Amino acid sequence: MRVKVIGAGLAGSEAALQLAKQGFEVDMYEMRPLKTTGAHTTDKPAEFVCSNSLGSLDPANASGLLKHEMSALGSFLINIAKESQVPAGNALAIDRTVFSQKVENLIKENPKINLIREEVKEIPKDSPVIVASGPLTSDSLAEDIKKLGGGEHLHFFDAIAPIVEKDSIDFDKAFYASRYDKGEASYINCPMNKQEYEKFYDILINAPKIELKEFEKDAKFFESCLPIEVLASRGVDTLRYGPMKPVGLIDKRTGIENYAVVQLRQDNVSATMYNLVGFQTNLKWGAQKELLHSIPGLENANILRYGVMHRNTFINSPMLLEPSLQCKNRKDLFFAGQITGTEGYSESIATGMLAGINMAKMLKEEELLVLPDITMLGALMKYITTAEQKHFQPINSNWGIVAQLDVDKKIKKNKKIKNELLSKRSLEYMESIIRPAV
Repeated sequence: MRVKVIGAGLAGSEAALQLAKQGFEVDMYEMRPLKTTGAHTTDKPAEFVCSNSLGSLDPANASGLLKHEMSALGSFLINIAKESQVPAGNALAIDRTVFSQKVENLIKENPKINLIREEVKEIPKDSPVIVASGPLTSDSLAEDIKKLGGGEHLHFFDAIAPIVEKDSIDFDKAFYASRYDKGEASYINCPMNKQEYEKFYDILINAPKIELKEFEKDAKFFESCLPIEVLASRGVDTLRYGPMKPVGLIDKRTGIENYAVVQLRQDNVSATMYNLVGFQTNLKWGAQKELLHSIPGLENANILRYGVMHRNTFINSPMLLEPSLQCKNRKDLFFAGQITGTEGYSESIATGMLAGINMAKMLKEEELLVLPDITMLGALMKYITTAEQKHFQPINSNWGIVAQLDVDKKIKKNKKIKNELLSKRSLEYMESIIRPAV
């Protein structure tokens, strides 16, 4: 039995590898480089488009717990991410080029996976299919997907942060540190006093933005990935309590906690490229250059990539999908990745893994894997398939969607202890379902 996987992004690559592991032949379709997306820069599988970070590795963190669950279930791409890791404190950040190349090698070396460079304009009807076409699904395929639910497909916008060359950063002003000295001091920090911050803020709120096309103007932003100019519009101090918060970042040369701090995170293994954390933007490139060069330490920064914005398409999962990611009205059709309304790199890989596992189970006539909402992955699946259809919006890993503990009020108010207990409960469950299969 051959399975078609549409999209060679994070979800599609993981799904294809899971299916091949179970002995199924896979035709994986990718439209790049024949058709570009406007956000991707290569034709490699599993390209990281926005940030290079998958978030925390700490199992007491929502994103960290998801990674531990994925490792327990045998995710290929999480293992590759760890092999491609660059320093980022407690977070899992990767060298994008190394990661994509490793994924491509694994796919090409697998005799059961056939990577086809071709745009798929309609959902194939002649074989089992996993649609993992991502947030940049082509217009033709999106129109065909829309027919499944009989309504408009939905979309919002993601923005991408700029990248600068490390050697162009002025380290007489910038310094290395991680917040509260947790982990290795791997972030570069550009400090600002009150006067410097106010100058930066003035440039930002008056900077010209790239105009959206008419059909795009009703689209929403994803709250966890807001352009910095949108955050700044909420008030002069919003950035100082968000991506530019100085708390826990002490310049050991001076002993000072500054008024605001711009953090930069390593973007490649050779540590020659750094991206600006939380600086996703839709400003015009000339305005971006002026803004970045107003930051102490970045006055002469060589900007290797400017920030851009791209449309992010997703389906109405509560209407279309079961918690297994199986389509309600077509049993041999599964969806995976950000198109399901799960937002984030780890979430994309996780849904690709789950779709691949469940497609294999369906073809083997086995019971599909549906995790309970005491796990992070199970809670994500429950949320995207049971949320109110009319107001459904994408979501990423968070403790608010996980089934709460029956504990006393004192523990409930202690966030650290509560999250550790939630994590312990999930990992004990994962061990219990995996142990019999070992």
